[in-house]
Amino acid sequence: MTSNTRSSVIPNTLAFYASEPHQCNYLPHKQALTVFADPNVPMTTSIYSRIIEYGFRRSGEYVYIPRCPNCDACISVRIPVNDFSPSRNQRRVMNKNADLSVHNHPPVFNEEHYQLYRTYLNSRHRGGGMENPTVQDYVKFLASSWSHTVFYEIRRQQQLIGVTVADHLHTGMSAVYTFFDPNEEKLSPGSYAILWLVEQARRLEMRWLYLGYYIPNCQKMSYKDRFRPLEAFINGQWRKFSKNEIICL
Repeated sequence: MTSNTRSSVIPNTLAFYASEPHQCNYLPHKQALTVFADPNVPMTTSIYSRIIEYGFRRSGEYVYIPRCPNCDACISVRIPVNDFSPSRNQRRVMNKNADLSVHNHPPVFNEEHYQLYRTYLNSRHRGGGMENPTVQDYVKFLASSWSHTVFYEIRRQQQLIGVTVADHLHTGMSAVYTFFDPNEEKLSPGSYAILWLVEQARRLEMRWLYLGYYIPNCQKMSYKDRFRPLEAFINGQWRKFSKNEIICL
């Protein structure tokens, strides 16, 4: 981060530390390096609302940004919710899930949510180091002591279908993570969760839904490119996303 950006955006008391280089979780042939905001300096929703606009992201208590040598593959993306228009396929997703209801829950431990989270990870991320999470792993990853976080519970009558976790910021919402019943995958609950969050952001008169990082050559991230219009933070500014402009180093 340049000194000009730091002085104009980041409070002077906020320091940053780089991790040791490690294998990238998304591009195995790459070495990753992550810059973290100093966890000993209090973070707030107000500060996070500012620095998320410069590509930062929350994971549990930690706020970070990729700063990998010789690679700019991770691109922060967001949906301008007032300009968003669902595609024909996305309208079908909403219609297929018209019987679902969504309920707000505070960011505290919930046994039913936790068991669904375990089922989801053991089905979708087996062998990736995330399976069989403990209660501490679950809470540490999704919640934090300083963020305004909501667990949006998705149900079909009494059946828990999924949970989408989102941070409420000053001008937008940030989608933290979504997990769902793998048996419901044919109904696209992940896409439904994003579409619902777009509408929720509109209802709350927010401007953006932040989707975290997009990596063009990573299959796990490809779903984010289906939401249009999409904006990407490239070369220090937000602009309309065009996949053809991105070269994954």
